[in-house]
Amino acid sequence: MQEVSIWFAFFAGVLSFFSPCVFPLLPAYVSHLTGGRVEEGRLKVERSLVLTRSVGFILGFSIIFIIMGASASFLGEMFTAYRFYIEQIAGILIILFGLQMIGWINLSFLMKDTRKFNTSKKGTSFGSFLLGMAFASGWSPCVGFTLSSILLLAGSTSTLTQGIFLLVIYSLGLAIPFIMISFSLTKTVSVMGKLNKILPKLNVINGLLMIILGFLVMSGKMQQISAYLATYNLFF
Repeated sequence: MQEVSIWFAFFAGVLSFFSPCVFPLLPAYVSHLTGGRVEEGRLKVERSLVLTRSVGFILGFSIIFIIMGASASFLGEMFTAYRFYIEQIAGILIILFGLQMIGWINLSFLMKDTRKFNTSKKGTSFGSFLLGMAFASGWSPCVGFTLSSILLLAGSTSTLTQGIFLLVIYSLGLAIPFIMISFSLTKTVSVMGKLNKILPKLNVINGLLMIILGFLVMSGKMQQISAYLATYNLFF
């Protein structure tokens, strides 16, 4: 199951970044982290500062995500004898998350928002780190469905290391576009308007991928697909 899960975790991280209530707020995040401001169609700030503050933010949310993955994997190891039932439950939940993301169902209790975000003060390196941790802990409506799916996968892996690795890959998928778009803002903010137009489509793609993944987990096909890919060296 590992090879398929790795790629799903990475693309899930990328799609989480482009969720409708994370991506549009990126200029506010970068402005807060660096103390820069938008003038003449671009964010005026030193690019080196963008890099250091972005890295701090990424480390902050990565640590929280990894801790979540370790906890899920630990629980999964404790219930190894019930792995079949865990996979069935995980598959059903992942499918529900996908349906919710597409908009085919509406489970209001999944939309609770606990984030706190203040743009009134200039950020610091340590503040960027703390803001990253706060982002990971409280931005549940935006990344919660996708993240929960990765955590469910982590809980169904055979070892603690595999579960942690999935969350590292998920964090990497979220981090790469964050840095790339942050740097692009120092040249022009017009990229935000162009990408905003495709966000609803990305949300649907994310939801469909989660539904497919849920059925694969429930059917046990994940292991078969991974074995096939490993046999023909189609991944690593």
